[in-house]
Amino acid sequence: MTRDATFEDGREAPLNLGAFDLDDLKVISSLAQDAVFPITEMTWRAGERRFALLVNRFRWEDQGQARHAPERVQSLLVVDNVLRIASQGIDRNDRDTILSLLSITFEPGEEGAGHVLLTLAGDGAIRLEIEALEVTLKDVTRPYLAPSRKVPDHG
Repeated sequence: MTRDATFEDGREAPLNLGAFDLDDLKVISSLAQDAVFPITEMTWRAGERRFALLVNRFRWEDQGQARHAPERVQSLLVVDNVLRIASQGIDRNDRDTILSLLSITFEPGEEGAGHVLLTLAGDGAIRLEIEALEVTLKDVTRPYLAPSRKVPDHG
C-alpha cells in the first residue's frame, strides 16, 4: 500500500556549508550571491579572529520556485582565522545602509594564507586578511517570501 506524500516529505533542509578550499568557496559564493544585509549586521571579533554577517539570502537552491514565490532566508556567513579587515566604498557611520553581496572570492597568499574579498554592489568591498581559508554559511531562520516577490536581476 502506498501513502500520499506529506508536507514534510517535500521539506528542504537548511543550508549548513563549510569552505576550506577554492572550489567550496565558489559554491558558498553562488548561494550567497545577492544576499542583502544592514551595515549593522557586520561583526568583527578580533580576539576570536572571526568576521560574521547576518544576511538575507536569496534561496538559489530552492527546487520549489515553480510552486511558490521566490524565497529568502536569514543566514550567518562567517569567516574564521581573520587577522585584519579593510573596507572601501562603505560609510560605516551611516547606520541605515543596506548592502548587497555580489561575490566572495579568495586571493591566495603563502602557505594557505591570503585574502577573502566580499564584493558589494555599488563598488564597495570588504577585504579580510586570513591565516587559513575557513568560511561557513548556515541558514538560521525558516525561508520567507522575498519582499520583492522577484528573482534578483543580473542584467
